[in-house]
Amino acid sequence: MYETILVATDGSEPANRAVDYAVDLASTFDAELCAISVVDIRRYGDTMLSGDTSIVGDLERRGTELLEDAQTRTGVDVSTELRRGRPHEEIARFAEESDADLIVVGNRGLGSSAEIGSTAERVVRYVDRPVLTV
Repeated sequence: MYETILVATDGSEPANRAVDYAVDLASTFDAELCAISVVDIRRYGDTMLSGDTSIVGDLERRGTELLEDAQTRTGVDVSTELRRGRPHEEIARFAEESDADLIVVGNRGLGSSAEIGSTAERVVRYVDRPVLTV
């Protein structure tokens, strides 16, 4: 049913659950699992970060750590991708590039208290493939 599953992570509890679900699905369907983490520098203000490479570097290191965690705590092979940009756009772009059959995202992110976070809502709304929110 699924050949390639893409999971997005930002380190939030819902994203951690999404990784667990994606791993279970990949194991069940013997699917390739791809994980993405997106550094959204807009969240902190482009002008504030434009001259400070140490903050961007810290954000990228955190994203790399999240992806490494997804690789080490799973029983399946996970290919990873770290990107900069708007999360929903980069998730959509990577889903297209990896020909993902399913995208798994947490229903809320790090700063969201809404029922569904803005990134999850945008992925569901604008990506042209099945999306599972966890």
